[in-house]
Amino acid sequence: MVQGTTSDAGKTTIVAALCRLLARQGIRVVPFKPQNMALNSAVTEDGGEIGRAQALQAQAAGLTPHSDMNPVLLKPSSDTKAQVIIHGHVSAEMNAADYHQYKTVALQAVLESYRRLTEQFDAIIVEGAGSPAEINLRERDIANMGFAESVDCPVILVADIDRGGVFAHIVGTLSCLSASEQNRIIGFVINRFRGDIKLLEPGLAWLEQKTGKPVLAVLPYLHGLYLDAEDAIQTQQVTSEKAGRFRVVVPVIPRISNHTDFDILRAHPDVDLQFIGPDQPVPPADLIIFPGSKNTREDLTWLRDQGWEAALQKHLRYGGKVIGICGGLQMLGTTVNDPLGVEGTAGIARGFGLINIETTLSNKKRLSKIIGLCAFAEVEVSGYEIHMGISQGIDLNRPAFYIEGRPEGARSADNLILGTYVHGLFDHPEACKALLEWAGLKSDVMMDANQLREASLNRIAEAAEPLLRALIDKTVILS
Repeated sequence: MVQGTTSDAGKTTIVAALCRLLARQGIRVVPFKPQNMALNSAVTEDGGEIGRAQALQAQAAGLTPHSDMNPVLLKPSSDTKAQVIIHGHVSAEMNAADYHQYKTVALQAVLESYRRLTEQFDAIIVEGAGSPAEINLRERDIANMGFAESVDCPVILVADIDRGGVFAHIVGTLSCLSASEQNRIIGFVINRFRGDIKLLEPGLAWLEQKTGKPVLAVLPYLHGLYLDAEDAIQTQQVTSEKAGRFRVVVPVIPRISNHTDFDILRAHPDVDLQFIGPDQPVPPADLIIFPGSKNTREDLTWLRDQGWEAALQKHLRYGGKVIGICGGLQMLGTTVNDPLGVEGTAGIARGFGLINIETTLSNKKRLSKIIGLCAFAEVEVSGYEIHMGISQGIDLNRPAFYIEGRPEGARSADNLILGTYVHGLFDHPEACKALLEWAGLKSDVMMDANQLREASLNRIAEAAEPLLRALIDKTVILS
């Protein structure tokens, strides 16, 4: 099991790297994350939903994603409540206190998935969540040491040296663990190191003497990786190289979901994509994309409070294009009705009214992978649907795509606005090119998200070879 001293320490990439290395050796290896909290998710082969990071790790292992790889997924809808997904399907909406009590039930789902995986695979590489040193969450823990103790699993502890305080992170984390949990940790990984390793060696020697545990590997900082984020969104702008190019703007709404939709646009050499956070002015753009949301009505209110409605009207007056994806599609319509309180308090909200559709939220979630055709260009499209709303209205008669012959999405009469429930559209090279051409970009560049992802998985695997050798030497993993 790979645990971290903090969130974003590198657990996801290290699990992916080990999966790729073992798969290359012909070992049947599978990734596993008992509990994940993330709004970036993927549709599985068995019709469920798991964290997007586990889908990435599955690809590293040469597998198609399955709900057993992430049996408990929490999708926050507010600061205090989350949708609880068990074995790929919605179980309930719970506040933090209720879920804390529910963990004993969730643990059984975790162990059930784990048992099934042990019957099918030679090796399981487990990813922890956050940090095992969160004292307030240790009771009934199923995400870190609670799981490791339940299945008697050895643990490596990863710390990110790039954020500073790496030795304090490791020693401090150990001090918060019980004796049995400390004994379970077989060694440390220092992640994202850049510089002269000789300058680090005195610290490594001190750490090993202080803790009595080895540093298994020091992994380098790798620039330019194209890997799906578990949940964090990188909002730093890259303007020096791309200033003046095709400008795409995406609002970072409070409950933004599946922002991995835009990863390929950030990598596109002719696209300057900017995420716009709270209290930031909306810059001039060629294309505005409204992303998915886990709480569409509240995010609509946030957008209005932040001045996006006026900015959107100005953008359209100047001929700018607009795309809405999933919750973004719902926002572009006339109303969003939540009679059952699926995403919070029951009620109805006024949309931006830019396309003639009305949306009603329901308890039934649609989960499906899709392949179809673009309605305005002769290209294939592919992606996935994850949503709990049903939209109706006359603009659906002007679809964006055809999925297995049925119309999907909507376009405005003036062809400035496009809305769809399909995530992952830009990952398909031809679809990405067609959508950007619709929005006004003339470019011969073809971006292949899967190719970029594969290249990055190979890079992190090569960097992690010293860690694999150390684990083989300790007979934790058998070659």
